[in-house]
Amino acid sequence: MSGRLYDRKIIIIKRKSRLKELIYRFNTVEQARFYIEHMGSDFSDYLQEDKKYEEALMHVNLELERLGRVQVLDREFVPNFIFDPTDIVVVVGQDGLVANTMKYLDNQLLIGVNPDPVRWDGVLLPFRPSQAAEVVAECIKGNSQIQKVTMAKAELNDGQVIYGVNDLFIGQKTHVSSRYHITYGKKEENQSSSGIIISTGLGSTGWLKSILKGAAGIVRSNMPNTSGIDEIRGVQTSWDMNCLYFTVREPYESKSTGAEIVFGSVSEKMPLTITSQMPENGVIFSDGMESDYLGFHSGITARISVAEKCGHLVV
Repeated sequence: MSGRLYDRKIIIIKRKSRLKELIYRFNTVEQARFYIEHMGSDFSDYLQEDKKYEEALMHVNLELERLGRVQVLDREFVPNFIFDPTDIVVVVGQDGLVANTMKYLDNQLLIGVNPDPVRWDGVLLPFRPSQAAEVVAECIKGNSQIQKVTMAKAELNDGQVIYGVNDLFIGQKTHVSSRYHITYGKKEENQSSSGIIISTGLGSTGWLKSILKGAAGIVRSNMPNTSGIDEIRGVQTSWDMNCLYFTVREPYESKSTGAEIVFGSVSEKMPLTITSQMPENGVIFSDGMESDYLGFHSGITARISVAEKCGHLVV
């Protein structure tokens, strides 16, 4: 056991800091410094952020090694990593890293650790590095408080599946019109738009909120006496809600395309199906990770639903 208290594997998920990304790009710290300072930015901020992150990562690693078997995994390897059902996953990073890790888990407990509370708000990072060992120990004992998180799922007619913790994007990967056929409940039409956003309860304060705010601002500027337009009645925001919301961005109405189906709740009773009419560059990606996507080209149909699995975030 090598002094460990438990024979339980703990996976620490980490990411490259901005400094590490720059070094990867420019080969050395000095070349990275030259680039940042040449652009008029403060390079010391990059150094401080990296130092704080590495210190937090080292502290968490050392403390957790006393509890069980620890494996440190970089975010780029998460999509292909096989997690054991009994693994406890500890994410040290920003909120986005928690979301991008959760969608690859299958009921494993996930703990979010905020490495720099002064810098990051950390909605999904309730714990400090100094708390990590205590929180993991309570998980092993079965004493943790768990928040379930609903995920979105897009299942293609060729068998491929992608999950989203915050949201899914369906459309063109470049800034041109997305063409597709949309079926929502008993309604259907061909559409041309800037793409479709599928949001979960967790993601409702992100992309969905910004779209609704933008629409509200446009309406308000044309109807100054309109009040309460920022809130859409009936929209849920609980992390474990049993539905999703979709919004069509900038739908274009023409002789061959409609703009009637632009917003709605997706559930078992109100399914959403989208068939691509894009010969190339059609994609479906989740949680802002454009590099992790499914191709969505002509003839491919995506069925959107609440995922059969959910996240288990320790709070």
